[in-house]
Amino acid sequence: MKFDRKAAWSAAKGWLAAVLVIVGCAAAVHAASFQPLEIVTRNGVQVFSVEMATTEQEKQTGLMYRKELADGKGMLFDFNPEQEVSMWMKNTYVSLDMIFIRADGRILRIAENTEPMSTKIISSQGPARAVLEVVAGTAQKYGIRPGDRVGHPLFGSK
Repeated sequence: MKFDRKAAWSAAKGWLAAVLVIVGCAAAVHAASFQPLEIVTRNGVQVFSVEMATTEQEKQTGLMYRKELADGKGMLFDFNPEQEVSMWMKNTYVSLDMIFIRADGRILRIAENTEPMSTKIISSQGPARAVLEVVAGTAQKYGIRPGDRVGHPLFGSK
């Protein structure tokens, strides 16, 4: 039996095209939509653009595998109903500030400068409705503290 190089190349191109279409569709499904979020601090109002993590898959993946996170960007995890929340930094390359937020939109706790790639559990230390993850140093830079108010539709505001 003779190997037909032309037929094999044609079949390979067809498979490659199919794979690229599937990958392109998957990327479109996971394309992030950003929403505005405000935090009212003593220093003024800080505005962020956040991705929403609402499904179990989105909450499990979070910001894993990302190599950077721009200042002013973040991810908001919705844990409705309000509950004790535990997070970790497994497969997360960027150090983060994790801002735990109560159902009334008040900041409960901030875990600053989390350790990349760590499996250490980071607890809300009380009932939280949501967690906002932003690049490490954000809380200190903008003077964000427990008790500050977060404005976003998740908390019945903005």
